Amino acid sequence: MGQNSRKKYWWWLAVAAIVIVGLISWQGITKNKQKSTTKATKQTINLAASYTITSLDVAKITDRTSFNQIDNVGEGLYQYDKNGNALKALAIKTKVSKNKRIYTINIRKNTKWSNGDLVTAKDFVYSWQHAVNPKTASQYTYLFTNIKNADQIIAGKKAPTTLGVKATGKYQLKIWLNRPQSYFTKILARETLYPIDQRVAKKYGSKYGTSSAKTVYNGPFVLTGWNGTNDTWQLKKNSKYWDRKKVKLSSIKYQVVKDPATAYNLYKTNKLDLMTLTGDQIKQLANNKDVVKRNLAGTEYLEYNVRKNSPVANKDVRLAISLALNRKELINNVLQNDAKSANSIVPSNFVKNPQTGTDYTKEVKVKNTTSYNLELAKKLFKKGLQQLNKKELTVTLMIGPDDSTKKTAEFIQSQLETHLKGLTVQVKTMPVNVKLARRASGDFDLDLIGWTADFADPITFLQMFTSDSTQNHLGWSNAKYDSLINKANQKDAGNVNQRWSDLVKAGKVLNQEQPITPLYEMNTVDLVNSHLKNIVYDSVNGHYSYKEAYLSK
Repeated sequence: MGQNSRKKYWWWLAVAAIVIVGLISWQGITKNKQKSTTKATKQTINLAASYTITSLDVAKITDRTSFNQIDNVGEGLYQYDKNGNALKALAIKTKVSKNKRIYTINIRKNTKWSNGDLVTAKDFVYSWQHAVNPKTASQYTYLFTNIKNADQIIAGKKAPTTLGVKATGKYQLKIWLNRPQSYFTKILARETLYPIDQRVAKKYGSKYGTSSAKTVYNGPFVLTGWNGTNDTWQLKKNSKYWDRKKVKLSSIKYQVVKDPATAYNLYKTNKLDLMTLTGDQIKQLANNKDVVKRNLAGTEYLEYNVRKNSPVANKDVRLAISLALNRKELINNVLQNDAKSANSIVPSNFVKNPQTGTDYTKEVKVKNTTSYNLELAKKLFKKGLQQLNKKELTVTLMIGPDDSTKKTAEFIQSQLETHLKGLTVQVKTMPVNVKLARRASGDFDLDLIGWTADFADPITFLQMFTSDSTQNHLGWSNAKYDSLINKANQKDAGNVNQRWSDLVKAGKVLNQEQPITPLYEMNTVDLVNSHLKNIVYDSVNGHYSYKEAYLSK
């Protein structure tokens, strides 16, 4: 081999070595990247919802699906722990005046919305003024009623800008209350009081919150892929979130699954990481290691339209319906989830007499209003028909589309038509957003509905039924009831024992007049992937937080 040939040989050998080293290095980088991607992909979970989101505007949502999204894509001054206690979130310091009516709250500096805008005190002011504005038609305005001028604003008598909240600095908020309120920080943790990016809200106007693209987020995740009506969407880790180091999940994929059997098949094939069991499933899977039973401070009930021309405007007819329902049979044969019969809109083991420790539900119970008494039910129904000058009655029961609700409605229909001669119950299933709209406009006879607590106090349930409440879609008005709730909120607000007495008396009025019929106290039975850890479930309102959740190996 000549000198030139040897040089060429060594030159090509060197090039080949460089190429081989480069290939090895590139393969190593690729492998590391693949490992990283695989690891990130493993932190994706799949969840189901019974129905699609109704809105992402915090002032307009009322349903559980939407609240669960907001809990994970938004954040307020406070947040709830698993027991419903309020912990500081964006609030870093809260100062309360001596008279306990002025709150000064310093919020975290330099926290950002998902679009990069800073979260400031003005975003809270804007959000709250937006919520109490009658044009918004928020159904949660009762949360604001102790804030100065809120009631007058809600009634259209004052401008939203007069609400007792002000940004006294870029990162400082001052709130004026009408009277001391021991649970005010728990109200501050409610999603309706989360901030809204004013710039973005004004940009989209009435379209704000109607799709994931027309909303921005300040929580652990951002929501993508929801166009306003579709049944699939995704939560992705929010890179702008101030506490993002604690967020382990890279994404949460949601799909609407209305049929429990379909949900179970998806769970068995690892296409769902969590599902809520219903009916027979609870019994059949009782010994499954993945079953998680959860308490919930909520009540499922029938709501009546008591307006003059409604077929259920008659009190005796409503009492007859309540007494004709065998709640134990509903729980044992339909729900099969160890729920409890309800004798009050306020659930048991929720609040107790501050002096005696007696449960609220025991003190508020009224004989022959929420028990099963078929003989009396028939007498009252006959009496009601006579008062209405009718021989028969047809009522429509409005329900949502999920399977569990359908089965409950079928049970109610069967019981009432069998036990009360002359009564026909037509069950009408509709999308949740349509149902909510009809409820809000008073276009219904009976509505099967559930309500979970906002915070641990009877007022969170009872205040819905005052004459001026935005949650009162029944057309029901009772001066005695209004007076008792008003006393509890104002005159007796600082007297714990007298306030309790007011709330018990109000609960008794609600049972006696029966504008609503309590059915059962809610609970939840879930199947949860054994690798899915650290979900925070709030036993007061039944919402799930995935901020610190993760999939273990």
